[in-house]
This record gives sequence, C-alpha cells and structure tokens, in this order.
Amino acid sequence: MVETIREDDAHLIQRFTETLWLEEGLSEHTLKAYGSDLKQFARWSGRPLLQVDSADLSAYLAHLGQRGGSARSSARILSSLRKFYGYLVRERLIGLDPSSGIESPYLGRPLPDSLSEAEVEALLESPDTSRALGLRDRSMLEVLYATGLRVSELVALRFDQWDQLRGLVRLFGKGNKERLVPLGEEATIWLDRYLGDARPVLLGVRRSEYLFVTRRGGPMTRQAFWHLIKRYARRAGISKPLSPHTLRHAFATHLINHGADLRVVQMFLGHSSLSTTQIYTHVAQERLKRLHETYHPRG
Repeated sequence: MVETIREDDAHLIQRFTETLWLEEGLSEHTLKAYGSDLKQFARWSGRPLLQVDSADLSAYLAHLGQRGGSARSSARILSSLRKFYGYLVRERLIGLDPSSGIESPYLGRPLPDSLSEAEVEALLESPDTSRALGLRDRSMLEVLYATGLRVSELVALRFDQWDQLRGLVRLFGKGNKERLVPLGEEATIWLDRYLGDARPVLLGVRRSEYLFVTRRGGPMTRQAFWHLIKRYARRAGISKPLSPHTLRHAFATHLINHGADLRVVQMFLGHSSLSTTQIYTHVAQERLKRLHETYHPRG
C-alpha cells in the first residue's frame, strides 16, 4: 500500500466528483465519500486506476473482509468503484468496466422487530378496559396479535369480513386474492366484549360498517392506531424500537417458535412467496441460539 496516490489518479477522481456534482447535484458529504473510497483503493492498489482489472477489485474486497470490514461497508465501496468505472467507460477513457462482473456482498435480509411473548402480554394488558376507548383498543390489539393482520387491514375491517359462526376473518390481498384467518378464542372474547359494551357507546345513534370505530363514528386511521401502539408500549415498559408491523412479526415468530408449519404462516400472513415468510425461521433460529448460549453448560 502506497502513502500517496498518483497525480493523474487524483486528477481523474476530481474530474469524476465534479461531474457527479454537475450532473446529479450530490451533496458535498456524498462527493467526499466517493472520493475517499476511490483514494483508499488507489493507495492500496498502487496501480494506475486506468489499468485496474477485475482481479484487482476482487482482491481489494477480499482484503477489506479480512480486515474485519462489514459486508455493508464493502458493498458501499464497490458501489463507488462501479460508479467511477462506469464514468470512465462513458468518457471512453477505458474500454471495459472491471467492476461489471463482480457480485455485491450478500447483506442478508434484516430481521424484523418483534416482541417476546411476555412483552406482548404486557402490551395487551396496558389499555384501561373500564373505559369504552380502552376496551376498543384492547380488542384491536388482541385481534391484531391473534391474526397477524396488517394495520391497514385491521383498521379497515368491516362486519361482513367477520365470520362469527366459524371464528374467521376474511381478507383480500393483491389481485383480490382471499385468505381466511382464524380469530382465536381470546381475541373473540375481547371482540365480543367490545361489540357489546364499547362500540354502542362510541357510536351512539350512528351506524357504521366498520368493526372498530372512533368517537366520530368512522374507522381509525393507520397513523392514529400506530400512535396508540407506541403509547401503550411505553405504558407497558417496552423500550425497544417498534414498527407498525411489530405485532404482525410477533404473531409469525411466536407461531413458528411453537412449531407452526411455514406454509401455514405464509397463508395467514398473505405472502405470495414462501421466501418472504422464511425470514421468520431466521428469527426463530436466533432465539434458539440465544437460549443455547444462556442455558447450555458449554454455551
């Protein structure tokens, strides 16, 4: 690795970043990041940037990995190199792009935020069910956790989607594809309580086709329900980051932890591809790994 880079390489990098500023209007911070990545590679390589080949780039990425660099960092640097060599090809300074055949490092899919079963119980018990609004909120949380619905599906639930006799809710996803999701005994109990004791109070003399209503008689917005979840999470002492899909993720994770078949979970969630659902097997595996580390004498 050389201490400084060649003068012609420095000039090339400057021309490249100036072109990015003119054509794409990138921020000074982003332009400096591109320049830093390219200079770092030029110092490591020691070869003129116009003479670099794919083997040099592959060796550099391997070097970064051996030094403990993350896959995400390597992917960012490869992106800088690709943009730079794409520019050189367009300017006809080189004939072939040495980065074109190099695969990006596998970043994996981020594990979804979820809650433990104890945290879910604390969240479900946080509304004040002596009040009509609290009883409605408890019912909504119970239904959400019992079914794995999307928040948008929950707030838009209508009476004609609830099959009271069979204890099912009917949803329609992309392409108007129908899926049936069991409600479960506990959620049914709370839904019955809400419908008997709270919904008439909230509606008064008004009518609504929606199961869950506000004081104004209409359905709740996704944003309003998300604010409710965050408020109840604070009340339950849950400090971890939450997302609008937190209870949906918990629903899927807990099902798999208790032995549910992946295809059944796929059907409940309404995923068109099994690969989308497979992320939850990784969540379960992470939990098993933590349990092993905690309780196994040689963990």
